[in-house]
Amino acid sequence: MAKVDVGDAAPDFELPGTGGKTYGLSELRGRNVVLAFYPGDATRVCTAQFCSYRDNGDRLDRLDAVVLGISPQSVDSHERWAQEQSLNVPLLADEDLAVSKAYGVTGWVGPLGKLAGLGDTPGGRYVMRSIFVIDGEGVVRYRHVSRTGAGFQTVDDIEQAVAALA
Repeated sequence: MAKVDVGDAAPDFELPGTGGKTYGLSELRGRNVVLAFYPGDATRVCTAQFCSYRDNGDRLDRLDAVVLGISPQSVDSHERWAQEQSLNVPLLADEDLAVSKAYGVTGWVGPLGKLAGLGDTPGGRYVMRSIFVIDGEGVVRYRHVSRTGAGFQTVDDIEQAVAALA
């Protein structure tokens, strides 16, 4: 499994997402992009993370960046969760984990992962909570990966990472 690091070219992808759209990284060239990989819709920490992004939507809107969430659930699951929580970040379905693997943010689900509700995952793998900030040239400028996923990068963290691009 590859590991994308700061200074590397961001792997391109095309994934279906909420709102009936397909999102491709190459289509966003010229813009800064924040990729927020997360383990699962409607889980405790993921809900706290994306509700904090919703509650600070005005701050995210002021960033010179497109923010996208990526996890292995289906678009239908994303749509339900986004509607239930009034989420404002597009959620992309990486059902086969191809994009998550390309960025090096998958891990094996062990006994603790199963207790946390990650028992039914593609190939026994899960997505680690991660943030990548990609500049307009398609180069990774910030990377944060959490193996445990117990916390998340806040809007403050994302603002600082995007500000460093200027």
